[in-house]
Amino acid sequence: MPKRFYEPQRRRIKQKVILVGLRLPGASSWQVEDSLAELEALATTAGAEVLGKLIQARGRIEAASYIGSGKVEQLLSLATEKKANLVIFDDDLSPAQVRNLESRLKLPVIDRSALILDIFALRARTKEAKAQVSLAQMKYLLPRLAGRWTHLERQEGAIGTRGPGETQLETDRRQVQKRISDLEKTLERIDREREEQRKRRRKVFTVALIGYTNAGKSTLLNLLSKSEVLSEDRLFATLDATTRKIVLDERTEVLLTDTVGFIKKLPLHLVASFRSTLREILEADLLLHLVDSSHREVENHLRVADQTLLSLRAENRPQILVFNKVDLLPDATHITKLRHQHPGSLFISCTEEIGIKSLLQTLREIAENQEQETTIFVGREQERFYPLINRHTKILDTVSNDGGLLLRVRGRPEWINRLRKMVSS
Repeated sequence: MPKRFYEPQRRRIKQKVILVGLRLPGASSWQVEDSLAELEALATTAGAEVLGKLIQARGRIEAASYIGSGKVEQLLSLATEKKANLVIFDDDLSPAQVRNLESRLKLPVIDRSALILDIFALRARTKEAKAQVSLAQMKYLLPRLAGRWTHLERQEGAIGTRGPGETQLETDRRQVQKRISDLEKTLERIDREREEQRKRRRKVFTVALIGYTNAGKSTLLNLLSKSEVLSEDRLFATLDATTRKIVLDERTEVLLTDTVGFIKKLPLHLVASFRSTLREILEADLLLHLVDSSHREVENHLRVADQTLLSLRAENRPQILVFNKVDLLPDATHITKLRHQHPGSLFISCTEEIGIKSLLQTLREIAENQEQETTIFVGREQERFYPLINRHTKILDTVSNDGGLLLRVRGRPEWINRLRKMVSS
């Protein structure tokens, strides 16, 4: 494996970084500044110390160095002055751009995706999360690995390229492709195991917590379920899909699943590596979309989440918009404005437990509307269907007689209708 590939989880030195952003036509200066502020938060989460920032305004991206040769010289002076040992760009860079920048700066250069992968690597705790991160890293590496050697391939037979060069490229490429294949098989096996868990849960109303990273999803899960899922005021505190049961009343319970947070400029292939999280979103009965109401870019966070759901083909899932952290808003006019812009949304504070009863009541009403209570008679000749009924409904009462079992059940209308047809046929 080429040593030049940035593998942050192996580093031992303190990273002192310069952040670089590009403002293209149509983007305001504050949008770029906010994006760099988020990049700084990501870098801090990864354990780096941010020494400076540089923003370049251009009419278009410069193919060779992304920001142009003049700005590269300015970046070199800033990095030298601050004694930085890493430069992070706020957008994805091509392999050629990274190569050109590193050659001029004499420093490692990474982009936002590599930084997020670093955080994922630091945050991964379970076997599944580690495999998901490794898969995302390998998929990130593969095109850059090819790009590392394209200059050799174009000069086939030239001096310095004969012998091991092209062979090494194929060797490295095969190693990465094999690793990707192995990881995908591992995740497929884990996903089959999770599918069995999901089958057992299908008789219960399921809710997936989604939203921009650091919106407070894990905090809400802990509050509602009285559990202790890792919850920190940091980006991407959660990588694993964690599910907890919430009892709303003596008849109604729901399963609430925390999911990995969304973030701007996150490549879809990176999200796609987290297949179990995606499956939880796609198969949930309801999406609870949590938003940090106190954040300056609240509307942009909403757009990012909507775009991510669209890319996952989950845009039509039933959804409730929940604005969190209302205790951090300066006055009530902000809530009034958000309520007007997003009718039907809820307003809560997990830390101050504001609006939680209203949220639970809404969940209860939706869950109850999704279920119906009825009786099903299972004759002795249909007793083989009992496990299926138990799997897809909640059996509230059982009365036996000579002819079979009279079951009082509660469940989804579609399953109750299907089961009725089975036992009556």
